[in-house]
Amino acid sequence: MPMSADEVSETFPIHWLVWHNNYEELRVALNNKKWSSEELETLDPRGRTPLLLAVTLGYNECVHALLSAGVNVCCERDGWTAVQEATARGDCGLLAAVLARRDHARHAARVAALPALLRRLSLAPDFYVEMKWEFTSWIPLVSRICPFDTYRVYKRGANVRVDTTLLGFHDNQWERGDRTYIFSGQGDSAKLLELDHIAGTVWTERVEGSVSADEWPLPQASHLSHRLRTPVHINYLDTDKICFERSKSGIWGWRQDKMENVNGYECKVFSANNVEIVSKTRWEHVPRSERRTVRAPPLAGLLAAADDEGAPPPPPPDREDVADMPDLNPSWEQYFDESVEECEIGRPREITSKVKKFRATLWLCEDYPLELQEQIMPILDLMASISSPHFVKLKDFIQLQLPSGFPVKIEIPIFHVINARISFGNIFARDTSVRYVECVPEGDRLTCLIDDTCFAIGRGYREAGPVSEDRIASIADDDEELLHYAIQQSLMEAGTQRDQVDVWEALRGARPATPTPPALVSTVNVDEDLEQTMLQRAIAESLRSAAGADEEQKEESPEVETVEGDDELKAALALSAAEHEARRAQIRDEQKALDEVLRLSMNDK
Repeated sequence: MPMSADEVSETFPIHWLVWHNNYEELRVALNNKKWSSEELETLDPRGRTPLLLAVTLGYNECVHALLSAGVNVCCERDGWTAVQEATARGDCGLLAAVLARRDHARHAARVAALPALLRRLSLAPDFYVEMKWEFTSWIPLVSRICPFDTYRVYKRGANVRVDTTLLGFHDNQWERGDRTYIFSGQGDSAKLLELDHIAGTVWTERVEGSVSADEWPLPQASHLSHRLRTPVHINYLDTDKICFERSKSGIWGWRQDKMENVNGYECKVFSANNVEIVSKTRWEHVPRSERRTVRAPPLAGLLAAADDEGAPPPPPPDREDVADMPDLNPSWEQYFDESVEECEIGRPREITSKVKKFRATLWLCEDYPLELQEQIMPILDLMASISSPHFVKLKDFIQLQLPSGFPVKIEIPIFHVINARISFGNIFARDTSVRYVECVPEGDRLTCLIDDTCFAIGRGYREAGPVSEDRIASIADDDEELLHYAIQQSLMEAGTQRDQVDVWEALRGARPATPTPPALVSTVNVDEDLEQTMLQRAIAESLRSAAGADEEQKEESPEVETVEGDDELKAALALSAAEHEARRAQIRDEQKALDEVLRLSMNDK
């Protein structure tokens, strides 16, 4: 039964004021502390907090009043956060207010969590490990352009150093560099250094104290403009459908649990089945003039050669101008009545979505030298708060209820020629020697010694000024854009440039609280048309080989001989042929073993 006006105003007093845009009364009530902090976060029948309702409706005065009262700006509904809803409104002033308060909330959370984080770091044993994520392919030329990144992590006491090659994202291209982040804990405060080894510069930030929300600077105009011209994204999965099963090896009838050696450690192999990812993109705030089709990058043509199925998804609906779109205005009776379905408010949504199903493979080691909770989790907490968002997603992945053991490697096939792979390796620099690191055997255990100079600034670096909070927010947003672009590139089937799935989201335990990102592309300076042609021909030849094409015909293909860069392409095809022949040899050996087993079983009878 629908509620009356008196019942709604009594049950949802803050929402009632926001719904009617009664910001003066709302401001007075908030200044008088009429409601507790819990009441300020009450959800209405549609799952919105008062702030999220005000943002969705575009009531700037109500938004400012609620933000001044200190409400939680990190709220969300259906995966869309307050910042994303403000972006979708297309209102620069509204977005600036919400985004600034969101950045301030992140800073305050970092400072508040610092003492406990420093204690956890100090108590955890020292270590060195390399954390690598990459996209791989069994086709050589494909592997050369697939995105990748490696984090080298040094930990000693409350000091952490992370080396990475990630530099930035510009014009849909990777920008590679040589960066180092150094985190030094000192009592209940800490210092963060960012070193650019190529430019010879260092940025410094002290993580201590807390700036009041009123003193927090607004985002730069260029950053706001970029957000308002860029669609927003979310990616999530239904974890109830995921199940882990032990992979098997051997021939039929004599199969056993599969074990593999990964980076020198015996690992149990598991498959994660029923992984279903949903990716959504909102466009309503993007002006029509900005909705031009993005130029297809190298992987688009590559995958077009590998897959002839499916048609390109339709572009988002066009409209004359974002400002001309009338808002959806249901009555308050409809909005606050739970029995009324599909009661949307605010700007009409323009959403494109994609659902993708796949299975993942995990390699878990029972006796790995690192402990997840004791050593890895504090590092991920640190990097998630000071650096890139995909550390947040790796942390979420590790917090899943995985089978026992350390996840030394995770591999996710996202296309029939491309896999996403995440792995830990070179633990304690045992495989490859690393400067500043020494591994010392002590009986049946290993100890990692990290030199103090690892956390010092070398000579020749010039101070580039303090790391402003606006810069940190910009770095995080750029990294989100980077990661999203890389996943988009790697998922593209023929003509489906708008398909997006976040690698780290593949095994996440919950829907994201923040939008999920893009990543990198190689800065190899080659002629794009030639590169496209070579890639398409290489993959076509490789697929024909896998289907049983004769090797001589493949090597004598007249099509390949007409391509420039003949030697490089022939070498790539030769490698593919060799790998294919190795697989065929393995199949023959297994068949021989099966025949022998059957022969022996017949003799026993």
